[in-house]
Amino acid sequence: MLTFDVLVIGSGGAGMRAALEAVRQQGLSVGLMTKMFPTRSATGCAQGGINGSLQNADPNDSIEKHIFDTVKGSDYLGDQDAIEYFIASLPDAIRELDYLGVPFSRDSEGRIAQRNFGGASSPRTCFSADVTGHVILHALYEQCLKHGVTVLAEWYLLQIVTDQGKLCGVVAYDMKGGRIVPVAAKAIVVATGGAGRMYWLRTTNPFTSTGDGIAACFEAGIPVKDPEFVQFHPTGLAGTGILMSEASRGEGGYLLNNQGERFMSRYAPEKMELATRDLVSQAIETEIKEGRGFGEGLQAYVELDLRHLGQEKIMERLPQIRELAITFEQVDPIHQPIPIRPSCHYSMGGIDVIDYRTCATAVEGVFAAGEAACISIHGANRLGGNSLADIVAFGKFAGQGAANCAAGRQAVNKEAVLQAAATWEAKFETVTNRSTGITVNSVRDRLAEIMWNNVGVFRTAAEMEAALTVVDSLIQEYQAVMVPDKNKLYNTAFVNYIELGSMLTVAKTVVLGALSRKESRGSHCRADFPNRDDVGFLKHTLVSREGQAFNISYRPVVITNYPPAERKY
Repeated sequence: MLTFDVLVIGSGGAGMRAALEAVRQQGLSVGLMTKMFPTRSATGCAQGGINGSLQNADPNDSIEKHIFDTVKGSDYLGDQDAIEYFIASLPDAIRELDYLGVPFSRDSEGRIAQRNFGGASSPRTCFSADVTGHVILHALYEQCLKHGVTVLAEWYLLQIVTDQGKLCGVVAYDMKGGRIVPVAAKAIVVATGGAGRMYWLRTTNPFTSTGDGIAACFEAGIPVKDPEFVQFHPTGLAGTGILMSEASRGEGGYLLNNQGERFMSRYAPEKMELATRDLVSQAIETEIKEGRGFGEGLQAYVELDLRHLGQEKIMERLPQIRELAITFEQVDPIHQPIPIRPSCHYSMGGIDVIDYRTCATAVEGVFAAGEAACISIHGANRLGGNSLADIVAFGKFAGQGAANCAAGRQAVNKEAVLQAAATWEAKFETVTNRSTGITVNSVRDRLAEIMWNNVGVFRTAAEMEAALTVVDSLIQEYQAVMVPDKNKLYNTAFVNYIELGSMLTVAKTVVLGALSRKESRGSHCRADFPNRDDVGFLKHTLVSREGQAFNISYRPVVITNYPPAERKY
C-alpha cells in the first residue's frame, strides 16, 4: 500500500498547480497520479491564452470589467462571490507564471502581450503565440519535479474510497507495473478534466477526457453540479473536431457561409465573430440548418477565413492553427478558408465544490479543481481565456486547501482501501474472463451518436427523452461488456472499459439536468423553451446518487453586485 498526505489526481494545469502548492508545505508527502505522461493533458491543447486584467493592451481595463464580463458571459448563472474572488487573483497568478518561466509573447515595450477574446470588453487574454496551455503545462511540470512531487505516471483512478463520509484513499491501476494498488491519503485533489469524449469524435478534447474523476466523485457521494451546461466551441475542424483556437478570431478571422457572408452580423452585430462561444456556435448551426453551410448532414460546415490577415501575422500569431489545418484538412489558411463546425469543448458543470476558497467538496478530504470541478465561476457559458485562468487560480487554492486538511487529519481507515482494492482485483478477473459479450466500441459509438444528435447545440424534450432511453439501455448493456485481454500489464482494453463506464455515468447526468432545465441559458439551448427563465431556473442543478437512482435537486445562484439582465452582444 502506498501512503500520501496529499494525492493529486490529474496532471493538467490544475493538478500540477495543486501539487506544486501542496509540496511547498513543509513535511507533507505529495503524489501526482496521472493516467498518461504528465505533459499530455488537455491543458496542452489550450491554444489561445489566459485572461487577467494586466492593463497592458488597454490601460482602461479593470478587475471590475473582467468580473462583469464573466458574470454576463455565464448568462448570470455563475456564483458572483466566487467570480469576484477568482478574477481578483488572476493578475498575480499570471505574474507568478511569468516568474516560473512561462515564455509569454511580448508587446513592443516588453510587457506580456494581450489579445481580444470573445465576450471580453477589453483585450486581456495573455498568450504565447497559439501554444499557451502547452508552455504553462511544461513550466509547471518542471517546477513539480524541482520541488520533489512524486509522479505516478500511467496510473489510472478506479475508485475514491470513503468511510462514514470521510476520505480514506483511492484504488488505482498501475498500468506499467500491471497491478491494482491501494493508496491511502489524508486529502486528494481531483483534477482529471472534462468528459468531452462522450461525444467521441465530435469534440476538441483529447482521448483521455472521459470524465473519470467526475464519475468517481459521483460514486463516492459527491453531487455533479450543472452537468447540462456543455460548451460547444464554434471552431472545431469539420472532419475531426480538432480545435481552431479562439485566437484565430481574436486576431481578426472571419466566419463565412456558402454565400460569402460574414453571417455573425445577423446574430451579434456589435461583437461579430467575438461574441460568446454559445452564441457563435448556435449561429453556425443555424446557418447550416437553414441551408447556408457547405456540405450536408454531419459533414456540413462553414468557413473560417484568415487570408486577409496575411502570411506574416498567421506565421507569428497562429502557427499551430496553420499546421493543424494543413495536417487534418489539407488546407493552408494563408491561401484558403478553413472548414469548421462547432465541437464539444468544455464541461461548465462538474464535481460540486462547496467552498471556492479551498475547493472542498461535501466529502471530508476530497477537493476538486479545473474542468472536473464546478465552483461555479463559468455558469452557463465559459469565456475563452477563463479556463487556463481557472486551473492556475483554483489549482493553487485546492493545493492549499488539501495541504491544510491533510495537516489536520489523523490516520485514515486503511482497511477500507485494502478491501476496495480486493474488490477491484475480483472485478478485473470477471470482465477479462468473459469470452463473449458486447464490445466497448459498440457501446461508445452509440453513446456518442445519441449525445451529438439529441443533446448537442440545440435540444428538445422529445429528443432528450429518447437519449435518456438509449443511455439507460447502454448502461444495462455495459454490464455485459467484455475486455478481450487478461494481461495486467498495460491492459488498455481494461482502461477503455472503465472509461466507458465513466462516460455513461456523466452522460446520464447531462441528459437528466438538461431535461429538467426547461429554459434556454448559455450553452443550454432548448428549441421548445427558447427563453431564459430567471423565475424558475436561476439556480444550480445538483444530480446525486442514491443506490441506482439519480436524483435532482437545486441550489440558489449567489448574486452580489450584478442583478440578472438581458445578455446582448
